[in-house]
Amino acid sequence: MNDTPPPSIGQMLEWDTSSLPLLPALGVVLALWYWTGAQRVRASGRPWPWHRTACFLGGCLLLIAVTGLKVESYGYELFSVWMFQHLTLSMAIPPLWVLGSPGLLLLRSTPHRGIGKGILALALSALRSPPARWMLHPGFTIPVFLFSYYGIYLSPIFDTVSALPAGHVFLEIFFLASGLLFIMPVLATGPLPVRQSYLGRCFDLFVEMPLHVFIGVVLMMATKPLLTTFVDPPPEWGVDVMQDQQLAGALAWSYGEPVALVVVVIFAMRWNRDDKRMNADLDRRAEIDGDSDLEAYNNFLRSLNAAERPETR
Repeated sequence: MNDTPPPSIGQMLEWDTSSLPLLPALGVVLALWYWTGAQRVRASGRPWPWHRTACFLGGCLLLIAVTGLKVESYGYELFSVWMFQHLTLSMAIPPLWVLGSPGLLLLRSTPHRGIGKGILALALSALRSPPARWMLHPGFTIPVFLFSYYGIYLSPIFDTVSALPAGHVFLEIFFLASGLLFIMPVLATGPLPVRQSYLGRCFDLFVEMPLHVFIGVVLMMATKPLLTTFVDPPPEWGVDVMQDQQLAGALAWSYGEPVALVVVVIFAMRWNRDDKRMNADLDRRAEIDGDSDLEAYNNFLRSLNAAERPETR
């Protein structure tokens, strides 16, 4: 008989001492590093926006909560709870971390001498490496992100991996990594080996958004359990397996929409801001050099007219 009480909001918010604390520990370490780095930047007299700190620390707090509270234990038994964890790891935490600009913080807070110089050289070489270039290319990031839904849940992969001793944690790490790889080229402001145009990033967003939502429809309309991992919850919980799967599908369909909307709004604001900045730079350049590009174009048109005009004596 399972000693874990039936699922409830209160039970899921309790601290879980039985889970593998790898990801909660990662959240604590990253939060401490970021806070220390931000304070070091401010101590040097340079500003560091508070909203970046709030975003990154919020992502760390979500990681600690979704993998360190008892929601983690219930995620082993209930598809709906596991889907909530998956969506949080792949869609909520990565944008928060990317909006925190940890790469810029690393460059600004790490000393450029001694061991700090070695850390920066290692980070930059890894960022500029060929693997980083193809891993951040949309031809890789979008298929991997979609595979984390369709490939995982519509094949035996999930049941096979989750049956391994550390399979549950491995899947959590994979979902977190796939979400980061997808959102970094879209929202990151720091140096990247691949930098798409805003139009290209907009296309990637609108290709991915309806496709990841459709997996929820598949789960809600399925007439039998798709995963054997969740077919045998503790009987004393009184859980209907098909209703729980439909709830998982409803989460997959609804959870990502508000997050995606926020990402699109932030993306559109940045696009508009950068367009205004570029136009302002062009206007200033025109004031300085008299718009040499326009003058060169007009001279070209005049040369064409001169070439077409018949010679006169």
